Amino acid sequence: MPALRISNLSKSFGENRVLDGVDLNVEPGEFVAVLGANGCGKSTALRCVVGLEQPDSGEVDVDGRPAMVFQRIHLVHRRTALDNVCAGALGRLPLSRSITPRLFPRELREEAMWCLERVGLADHAGERAVRLSGGQQQRVAIARALCQRTNVLLADEPVSALDPSAAVNISELLGRLAEEGLAVVAVLHQPQLATRCAHRVVGLSGGRVAVDRSAAAVSQAEVDALYVPGGVAV
Repeated sequence: MPALRISNLSKSFGENRVLDGVDLNVEPGEFVAVLGANGCGKSTALRCVVGLEQPDSGEVDVDGRPAMVFQRIHLVHRRTALDNVCAGALGRLPLSRSITPRLFPRELREEAMWCLERVGLADHAGERAVRLSGGQQQRVAIARALCQRTNVLLADEPVSALDPSAAVNISELLGRLAEEGLAVVAVLHQPQLATRCAHRVVGLSGGRVAVDRSAAAVSQAEVDALYVPGGVAV
């Protein structure tokens, strides 16, 4: 069964129909990169999956609760990397244990350390987030999402604010997490990263799926057509 199933998803803002019958299945262990021009509905689709937007019609079925990583990382800069990752589990804690990091239980800190190990940042656990590089901060954000015990990881433009080297590292990390069994969906604005790191490329144009094929099989002409008026129909 797919870890994420989107069926006939539609969403309008006023007279602007942003999503127009989008269908998408993502399996456990699969990294799907979503491409498309600005305004094609990429981010709106992810926001509908996590409930930040209410679709007009269609269905979204998720295996468990999805976790989302945003372009703006939103870490608490004065707190350590470990404290920020622990924050991903606050919804599981009683109020009395979630008021301050000093009250976080030992088991949560151990789980958070494991999440930092998965993203290669265990040796920075005690550093304040403000002292970390942009790429390291995004890794902390991903570890925080993992601490939610999710089966589906959504990333909305997670590398747009990073330098090219950090962008490659984060994209490759998402691919490794998929290989560990997660279903990963990332909105990207760098087609070369999508074809290099993802298993599958989905292209949106005019609110519809215009391309859906393996990253190795998608052509440059198909990618280019996603960014011109009229798009591509496949």
